[in-house]
Amino acid sequence: MVYFSGLVGLLLILTAEARIGNSSESSFCTESRECLLYDLVCKNDDYEVRHYDSVKWVSTDEECYFMDKATYTAFRRLFKYITGSNKAGVNIDMTAPVTVKIEEKKKMWASSVFTISFLLPSDHQMTPPQPIDDKVYFTETPDMNVYVRSYGGWMMSLTSGVNSMLLKRQLDKVQATYNKDYHYAVGYDSPMKILNRHNEVWYMVEGEPVCPTSS
Repeated sequence: MVYFSGLVGLLLILTAEARIGNSSESSFCTESRECLLYDLVCKNDDYEVRHYDSVKWVSTDEECYFMDKATYTAFRRLFKYITGSNKAGVNIDMTAPVTVKIEEKKKMWASSVFTISFLLPSDHQMTPPQPIDDKVYFTETPDMNVYVRSYGGWMMSLTSGVNSMLLKRQLDKVQATYNKDYHYAVGYDSPMKILNRHNEVWYMVEGEPVCPTSS
């Protein structure tokens, strides 16, 4: 029984390392030791479809009128958690990407709740240290397929909004089905990085992914 339990534990660790791996395996994870890895399902000139395994994140919510201000406040809160403000008092490695869950049906001049998340590194996926701040909590994304549009520069309300609109336009054009209640703004770089920045917009695939060849 002890042997069996140890084997199960080893398999769980190997699974965690398989879906969160060395950043050298990604062309746009350049500042962290580990990065969220994926399988490429298909790709054309407008977007790609990726498959992600289920992973855990540390998250916090911030209600605000603009993503930029919400991200600034929430990022600092999560950064405190990974730099020792947790019940174990341990430092946790920063990973990539950072995601911002954005409500899709946001009315003009109305505030929204933005959920900002840091990916937990592989050695904290199973038992992450508990937060001290009650605004910090854990979330888990399911095994999922995702429509992805990539862009450079800085991830701001304007650039994220434009790219989410462009991705939706392409998905609607090919009659793809996707979750229209929310999307993710996804960033891979620290504010200190100036050149070759990489950002993404994600929409969750519903049903079978659609990825026609580019015309």
